[in-house]
Amino acid sequence: MFTGLVSDVGQIVSVTQKGELRRIRIACSYEPEGILLGASIACSGPCLTAVEIGVDDGRTYFEVDAAAETLARTTVGSWKPGRRVNLERSLKIGDELGGHIVTGHVDGIARIVERRDFDGMAHFDIEAPASIARFIAEKGSVCLDGTSLTVNSVAGSVFSILLIPHTLAVTTWGDRQTGDEMNIEVDLMARYAARLVEAK
Repeated sequence: MFTGLVSDVGQIVSVTQKGELRRIRIACSYEPEGILLGASIACSGPCLTAVEIGVDDGRTYFEVDAAAETLARTTVGSWKPGRRVNLERSLKIGDELGGHIVTGHVDGIARIVERRDFDGMAHFDIEAPASIARFIAEKGSVCLDGTSLTVNSVAGSVFSILLIPHTLAVTTWGDRQTGDEMNIEVDLMARYAARLVEAK
């Protein structure tokens, strides 16, 4: 489980095809001894498992394997060396839940319709996949590329968010532009509430 509060921005070092798996090496600022083999790390949304940890050129790295399902349903399939990714390690008992409950199970790929910058902030209009748009509510939570955000408004399948200068500076959001695709995970509570209504 995660909170959607990004704790580091990593960089893709290499992408290697290994049969049906894709091995991805990600450089980060974490201490190598702080990453356990088999640890779950949210990488711009998807929860991926660290299968190798090391240090290269003075910088920590970890490697993850992405299977066909992850490659097909998230942006991981388009990741190339040099790309920056939001990172968050899994919650420990007693950690502050500063965002909202995030599972790292991506629901689909959203797209930035428009970005407007003002006063150091940025307003984004995001188009959600039609199949999950009903789970997004005004003033509710949504996770985009591993970042917990508050929905400002909703119009059909398009919703808006506002990012403050701090978030733009410490995540990959400063790089995001109109047309970019990103991983989206809807609020877990919204999903279960909708399922209960359907069950009636």
